[in-house]
Amino acid sequence: MRLVIVSNRLPFSVTKGKDGTTFKETAGGLVSGISDYLDSLKSSFSTETLWIGWPGAEIDQKDRDEVKQKSLSEFSAVPVFISEKDMDDFYLGFCNKTLWPLFHSFPAYAVYKEKFWNSYRKINNTYLDTVQELLKPGDILWIHDYHLMLLPGLVREKMPDIPIGFFLHIPFPPHEIFQFLPNRIRMEILEGILGADLSGFHINEYTQNFLRCVLRTLGYEQHIGEINLIKRIAKADTFPMGINFNKFFNAGYRINNETASPAADLGDTKKILSVDRLDYTKGIMNRLSGFELFLEKNPAWRRKVIMHLICVPSRIGVQRYRITKSRIDQLVGKINGRFGDTDWIPIHYQYKYLPLDQLSLLYSACDAALVTPLRDGMNLIAKEYIASKRDKTGVLILSEMAGAAKELQEAIIINPNSIEEIASAIKEALEKPVEEQQRQNEIMQKRLSNYDIIKWADEFLNELKAVHEERIRFHANYMNSSAKESMILKFKNAGSRIIFLDYDGTLVPFVEDPGKAAPDEEVVYLLELLKRIPRTEVVLISGRDRKTLTDWFDPLDLKLISEHGAWAKDGRGEWQLIKPLMNDWKPRLLPVVRMYADRLPGSFIEEKTFSIVWHYRKSDRELASIRVKELVDDLLQLTSNMDVQVLQGSKVIEIKNSGVNKGASALHFLLKNRYDFILAIGDDLTDEDMFMALPEDAFSIKVGDQHSNAKYNLRDYKEVRSLIEEIVK
Repeated sequence: MRLVIVSNRLPFSVTKGKDGTTFKETAGGLVSGISDYLDSLKSSFSTETLWIGWPGAEIDQKDRDEVKQKSLSEFSAVPVFISEKDMDDFYLGFCNKTLWPLFHSFPAYAVYKEKFWNSYRKINNTYLDTVQELLKPGDILWIHDYHLMLLPGLVREKMPDIPIGFFLHIPFPPHEIFQFLPNRIRMEILEGILGADLSGFHINEYTQNFLRCVLRTLGYEQHIGEINLIKRIAKADTFPMGINFNKFFNAGYRINNETASPAADLGDTKKILSVDRLDYTKGIMNRLSGFELFLEKNPAWRRKVIMHLICVPSRIGVQRYRITKSRIDQLVGKINGRFGDTDWIPIHYQYKYLPLDQLSLLYSACDAALVTPLRDGMNLIAKEYIASKRDKTGVLILSEMAGAAKELQEAIIINPNSIEEIASAIKEALEKPVEEQQRQNEIMQKRLSNYDIIKWADEFLNELKAVHEERIRFHANYMNSSAKESMILKFKNAGSRIIFLDYDGTLVPFVEDPGKAAPDEEVVYLLELLKRIPRTEVVLISGRDRKTLTDWFDPLDLKLISEHGAWAKDGRGEWQLIKPLMNDWKPRLLPVVRMYADRLPGSFIEEKTFSIVWHYRKSDRELASIRVKELVDDLLQLTSNMDVQVLQGSKVIEIKNSGVNKGASALHFLLKNRYDFILAIGDDLTDEDMFMALPEDAFSIKVGDQHSNAKYNLRDYKEVRSLIEEIVK
């Protein structure tokens, strides 16, 4: 097995200087976490790894072979070469001026330019070229983050059998914010992500936001995170990213004794840590204002506490970040000028990147950490701080807007928009008894050590393999050319034949208005050809009412079954009840269904002799999903003592008599004659009864990739028509 990682950046950057080409390791939560995981795999001879990404700069054509060779030999990596101009429009443009603010719920900061979007699509296709060139059968592809959301779908189209995983390391926004993107763009992004077998998100909120956007934008419903894409199943699930716990917990043993702590020589002064990449989403201004309010309200703490403010340079090419830095500089100067003197500076401010050894020392030395983003996917700094507390002292003040807050509930959880909450939290943290600090940190450390970066990646990849294996099982049932030839040969050689065909979703696609699903010329032609074959009976078995089926198919002289098996009609004969039925339950349930139809605009009721059908294909998808659950719950309670079934189909709920199903109606015909060849094709839950009722030697085909009692699967109605064409040749 080979694990192929694809991300925007490689774990190193390449620069060209006077001394030649140099390779330098890069930092960041994604790079650090994935690198730690890949290091853990090196002891496993069964897992080879490869990392694909941008090398951090534009590489001249003459130097590319050298960079490729060194990347592969020293880092097991392959660079994707991109021009500086394309990278600007892609990375600084669409990624960080459009997607980043939007996905972090700052829609007012988002910039929409067509050239940014075109560049985003272009770069994703550039990555596709490299991936397609390198992937081999048996590889597992794991694509990371918002820069490459189109890539899973692009790879799926070119290499449909490769297991593809996608993980988003930032929040996925609610639909109300996601829809700020133009419709064609948000559709393409969602379809791109759905190219993956498994899509992962840090917390359940982001997973549900994604599923909700898929429902409302593309119309795909989900069941426990599984999305039925007609031709296959994709899954979305929650995987909270961990850290290399032991690396931070044992950092003190690995750091050279000569390394000086930035927080050293401050005596008994309490130390508060604030370390972040410079970004407006991190809430740095809010925490500075909170610290200012704390000093204002608590004069006794002046000269006894300092804040270490570390801002790591980031995206200096984006104006919004330059503005943020300028405001931070001004506020730090204001606070230091207001409260500080020659002997005490409240805020020790550094605008620089700190290597791991210095950062670990800061984590260990500081009495409290302020991690207060306005919105954050996970925030690994919060986890790193807790993991570094070997003596289990220290207090974490954590924003409820960070994904990490779902795991680190023992921290002081605050709303980062409330300056008062931040100020109060600082006071609480500095005054918290040591015993309480140790008790809470021990709980959090145990949690972080149990679900570390290795567990996170293993859990994701194991789930990806399970989803992929399920897809393989579906393809094993897929009716390939060999199975078709065998079935058609038996059809030709049979002395007598019967074919059961469902209608909606099997012979024709679903439409918003069921009344507009009349058979087209191709369907009529194919049914006529089937009917003409000697000693062949064709039974159209549908949930539709008698009048509709009569109007549409009477001229064809077919055998018809309506209302899922309540009525049967032999050619141009009269409709007959297959068994005695009562419909005295309808007056009791019809008002309930009408109430829900009134509460869901776009839905309507179809009343049949022995059933009630509630259609909601035209309705708002999200509201429909809520109303469907409510109606089903109500109906199940009301019908608990009735001889009635409640069935959910494709955008319909049907209430009908128990014992009336397609299986019983199929037997109605099968018991009359002996047939050498039996074929049944259907697409929904009601067809399962028919599949189970057929004899062992019958052929049964499920349309779609859902679990089924049928022997074979076809993908859609087009493939059903194609099969009939081959049968009638």
